[in-house]
Amino acid sequence: MSASLLRRGLELLEPPGRAKAPPGLQRNRAGPRAAGAARRRKRAPEPGRNKATVKGRVVKSAIEEYHKKKPVNHLRENLRYMLKGRLVADKAVTEKVLAQNRGRKSKDQPPEKTKKKKSEGTVFTEEDFRKFEREYFGVP
Repeated sequence: MSASLLRRGLELLEPPGRAKAPPGLQRNRAGPRAAGAARRRKRAPEPGRNKATVKGRVVKSAIEEYHKKKPVNHLRENLRYMLKGRLVADKAVTEKVLAQNRGRKSKDQPPEKTKKKKSEGTVFTEEDFRKFEREYFGVP
């Protein structure tokens, strides 16, 4: 907060009966140029502070940095997590999910499964044919 803002705030908080400071105690400014010159003036360097260092800097240990960036093997935790739940989704649900993730182009679609045709054989056995012959033709 600048000094001028602080002064204005204090003036607002003054009791109404009290007037401003007597004119001898007020600072006399020669105009806008004098204010700018005061801002441009450099402060004398303080003896106890070194400007080359960053304030509040913490020296980091190279070993600690190495351990932070070292890759961690999560295989055991992941296996424990995967083997913990044995919930298997319905086949219809998995098919829906796979269909949503697939593209719309024909090259992205899986080939349609064709059902295997069963060999077209006869329903009747040899015994049935012999029985039919005996009944129809009268052959013993």
